Amino acid sequence: MLSDLEELVSCESFSADHDAVARSAEVVGALGARRLAAEPEALVIDGVTHLRWTFGTPRVLLVGHHDTVWPLGSLRSRPWSVTAGIARGPGVLDMKAGLVQMFHALASLPSPDGVWVLVTGDEEVGSPSSRHLIEEAARRCAAAFVLEAAADERGALKTARKGTSRYEVVVHGRAAHAGLEPHKGINAAVEAAHQVLAVAGIEAATGAAHPVLGAATVTPTLLSAGSARNTVPALARLSVDVRVPTAAAQHRVDALVRQLTPRTPGARLEVRGGAGRPPMEPESSATLFALASRVSVDLGQGPLRQAAVGGASDGNYTAAAGCPTLDGLGAVGAGAHADSEYVDVGQLIPRTRLLAELITRTVR
Repeated sequence: MLSDLEELVSCESFSADHDAVARSAEVVGALGARRLAAEPEALVIDGVTHLRWTFGTPRVLLVGHHDTVWPLGSLRSRPWSVTAGIARGPGVLDMKAGLVQMFHALASLPSPDGVWVLVTGDEEVGSPSSRHLIEEAARRCAAAFVLEAAADERGALKTARKGTSRYEVVVHGRAAHAGLEPHKGINAAVEAAHQVLAVAGIEAATGAAHPVLGAATVTPTLLSAGSARNTVPALARLSVDVRVPTAAAQHRVDALVRQLTPRTPGARLEVRGGAGRPPMEPESSATLFALASRVSVDLGQGPLRQAAVGGASDGNYTAAAGCPTLDGLGAVGAGAHADSEYVDVGQLIPRTRLLAELITRTVR
C-alpha cells in the first residue's frame, strides 16, 4: 500500500493544471488496472480527466478524486516520506491515500461485482465537469461510500456536511481624477465597503441554527478595487463564501445576496455565482453509519465516531441525488491543504478492511 501511495503522491495533480491532472489519471488508472485486473474508462470533460470502473450491475458507488490543491513543484519542498509511521507529501491525505485504500479494499474481495468506481479530477474546484457523472451514478446505486479523509485524527466518519455557495459582487462606478475632480467619479471602493458590511449582515437573517450542522455562515473574503493610486475606482469586486446546513438556508441566502442594493448614488451592482454543492444532511448517512458501526465492532476495531463538518465534498452531490451516503472513509491523519498534511500509516489496513466489509454487506 505504501508503494502504491508513493506512486500516486509522486505524480503531482494540481486541479488548475489539466495536463498534470491527465498525467495523474494515467498513473491512477494504471494502478487501478493492476489491482482490479480491469482497465478504467477515461472520461475527458472540459479538459479534465476522470476515471470510471463498472463491475456488473452497480449497487455501491465508491467516490474519490485524484486532483489536489498543490501547485506543480510542491514535491520539492514537501517530498514524499514515511517516518515513524507518518506518511507525508502533497495530497497524501486529501486524498491519494483514500484511493489506495479503495483499490486494495476492492482487490481483497472475491469479486468486485456490484461496484461502481468513480475517480474525478476536479473535486477541489467544486466538480464543475464531473457533477453530472456523480449524480448520474448516485441515482442508480443503493449506497455511496466517499473516500475523503476522516474527520479527525481519531478516524471519525463524516455523516453531515454543509452545502456551499460562492458569489462575486461586482461594483460598477465611474473613474475620475482623484486630485482634480474626484466629485465627478463614483467610487466603487466606497460602495464595496458598504457591501462588505451588508454581506456580513446576511448571516443574522438566515434563520435558526441546525441542531447538527449549526448556523449558516456568510463570509466576505477577497476584495479588490481600483486601477491606479490617483484615480477614483470605477470597479470593485467582492467574493463571498457561503456554508449552509439545509437546502432552505441555501435558497434564503441566495435570495438575500441577490437583493443587495447600492448605497452610493450612481453605483451599480452585479451579482455573479450562486449555489454550489447542496448540503449533505444527517439523514442521508444514518443507516450506513449504523451499519459501519456494527462492522467496526465485528472487525475488532471498536466503536466508530461521527462528525458534521463545514467543508463540502462530492458526497454532497450523492446525498442530494437521493443516494444514502457515508463520507470520510478514507485515510486517518490531519492537515489537509496545509504544510502539515500527513497520514497515519497504521490506520491504512484497518480502514481498508472496514471499507471492504461495508461493500460486501451492502452489495449482497
